[in-house]
Amino acid sequence: MKTINSMKITIPAMSKNEALARSCIAAFAAQADPTVEELTDIRSAVCEAVTNSIVHGYRDKAGDITITLKMTDDNCLYIKISDRGCGIANVKQAMTPLFTTAPDEERAGLGFAVMEAFTDSLKVTSRLGKGTTVIMKKRLTDKFESEQ
Repeated sequence: MKTINSMKITIPAMSKNEALARSCIAAFAAQADPTVEELTDIRSAVCEAVTNSIVHGYRDKAGDITITLKMTDDNCLYIKISDRGCGIANVKQAMTPLFTTAPDEERAGLGFAVMEAFTDSLKVTSRLGKGTTVIMKKRLTDKFESEQ
């Protein structure tokens, strides 16, 4: 697979920037002419990842979120979302549906489950005090292939 386009943006970790992140990624993905369902899946997964960085990674502190996008010649979109927040002590446990580090808040603990449901693959790495990186892959329908 060969990278045919890429983009990298850094945004402040603020709730009002969730929509900006979704829109930037949707605009980038548009080059592959995704279906409405694929675009909705991408936007949902990105929203969860960015929200996790804001709510759990930085909590009430300032910080940045870096989003790196890559489109490959096999029509795959790779989305990497990184923060330099507090990190996750136990990634496997954090990925368990309904687990949350904020039980006193209105958090359902479904962020990683949503990301997994809407993408083809999900990889999460984290180091305490250093931050968390989420890498998602979404294979988009190749409209040329589907017409044959």
